[in-house]
Amino acid sequence: MREFQWCDFEFYKEHFPEPKAMITRIKANGLKICVWINSYIGQTSNTFEEAAKAGYLLKRKNGDVWQWDLWQSGMGIVDFTNPDARKWYVEKLEQLFEIGVDAIKTDFGERIPDEDVEWFDKSVDLKKMRSYYALLYNQVVYEALEKKYGKGQAVLFARTATAGAQRFPLHWGGDCESTFEAMAESVRGGLSLGVSGFSFWSVDIGGFEGTPSPEVYKRWLAFGLTCSHSRLHGSNSFRVPWAIDEESSTVLKVFHELKCRLMPYLYAQAKKSIESGIPLSLRAMFFEFPQDPTSWYLDRQYMLGDSILVAPVFTTSGDVEFYLPKGKWTNWFTHEMVEGPMWRHETHAFMTMPVYIREGSILVMGRPGEKRVVYDYDNKVDLHVFQPAGQPAKVEIVDAKGVSLGTVGVASKDDGNVAVSFSDSMKERNDWNLILNGKAKGDIKQYETTES
Repeated sequence: MREFQWCDFEFYKEHFPEPKAMITRIKANGLKICVWINSYIGQTSNTFEEAAKAGYLLKRKNGDVWQWDLWQSGMGIVDFTNPDARKWYVEKLEQLFEIGVDAIKTDFGERIPDEDVEWFDKSVDLKKMRSYYALLYNQVVYEALEKKYGKGQAVLFARTATAGAQRFPLHWGGDCESTFEAMAESVRGGLSLGVSGFSFWSVDIGGFEGTPSPEVYKRWLAFGLTCSHSRLHGSNSFRVPWAIDEESSTVLKVFHELKCRLMPYLYAQAKKSIESGIPLSLRAMFFEFPQDPTSWYLDRQYMLGDSILVAPVFTTSGDVEFYLPKGKWTNWFTHEMVEGPMWRHETHAFMTMPVYIREGSILVMGRPGEKRVVYDYDNKVDLHVFQPAGQPAKVEIVDAKGVSLGTVGVASKDDGNVAVSFSDSMKERNDWNLILNGKAKGDIKQYETTES
C-alpha cells in the first residue's frame, strides 16, 4: 500500500505491477497468500472519498467524518454498525480474493473514540464500542473468507480482540520489543489469552520493534515454532535467518522440521481445542495439572496440547529453570527420562530447549526430514509412545482438513513392549513405524483391527 492511503485495498503499481500474476506464480508452489489490512482509510486515497460520500465512515455529532492523524494523515474509521458499510467492505475484500488472496491479517481495530462520535446504529454504547468494534471488524472479514472458501477454511491473523473474538481465529501478541524481557512478556500474554478461551496464538519471532540480537532471535525461533502458528516478522529490520547470523538458518531448520513432523499431533489437538475451548497454545500448566499447586504460578513454560511441555530459554548462556509436574517425562532431544514433581535446571545450546513428553502420551508424527505441513497424517508416519501407562490408551487421527480418520490404540505388555491396534477405518494404513521411548522398534506390519 502507498503511504498516507492505507487501507485502500490496492497494490502499489510501482512495486507490484501485476499482483494477480505474482500471486499465481507463488501459489503454483503449493503456498497460500495472506495480506495485511486494517479498518482505517487515509484521506488521500480515492477509497476514503468513496466511503465518506456514501456515509460508511464514523462521524462526529455535527455530521463530519471523524478523523485523526495517529498512524496516517486524516484517517477515517469504517463504521461496521452500518450494514451497507459492511457490504461495501466485503466487496473490497472480494477483490483481493479474486486475485488469489487466501487469508487476511486484520491489524489494528483499537483506540476507537468514545467522545463526539455518532455511529450509524444510534443504540450502541459509546464506551463499549471501544472494545466491541474489534469483534465487528474481525467478524466481517472472517465471514467474507468463510463465504469464499467454505466453513472451517477461514483464517485471520488478528491483533485486536475482545470477548467472543476467539470464534474468528487466530490472534497474535502485538508489537513487542526484540529483547529477552519482551519474549518472556509474550509468553505471559499468550498464557493469559489462552485462559480467556483463545485456542490459537502466535507471536512475532524475534520481536517486532527494533533489531534482535542473534541470541534473542535464535531462542525466539525455538519458542515461536512451538506455538500453534508461527511467523517471522518485524518492523525495522528483516527477520529472515540469513540476515541474522550463519547459525540462525540451521536453528530455524531444526525447529521447523520438528513442527512439520508434529502436524498430525497438532491437527488432532486443534480439533480438541475447538470442541473444548482449552487452548492448543499457549496452554497454561494448570489446565493439565490442576491439583498441583505449583502449576498455578508457572509463567515461563506451557503445554503444547495435552502431551508436550515446552520451556523457552530466555538467556544467551542457555541456562533455563523449569518445573516438571508429577509423573515420568521424556526429553525429546536426548530421550532421557526423568520423574517429577521437580524443578529442573538445564543448559541448552541453540539447537535444543526443554521439550518434554508426558508419560502415557501417543504422538503420531511425520518421518524425520519432513518439510511439509500438509501430508497424509495417517500414512508413512511414526507412532511415538512414551512411558506407556498400565491402562490402554488411544489417539484420534485427523487429516489436514480436520476430518477424523480413525483411532490407534496402544496397550503396554508385560515384556516392556506395546500392543498396537487400529480401528477398522484405518486398516489399509500399515506403513507405520513404532518408536517406544525414543527407540525405534520397527515397522508395524501386522496388527489387530478393533473398534473398541
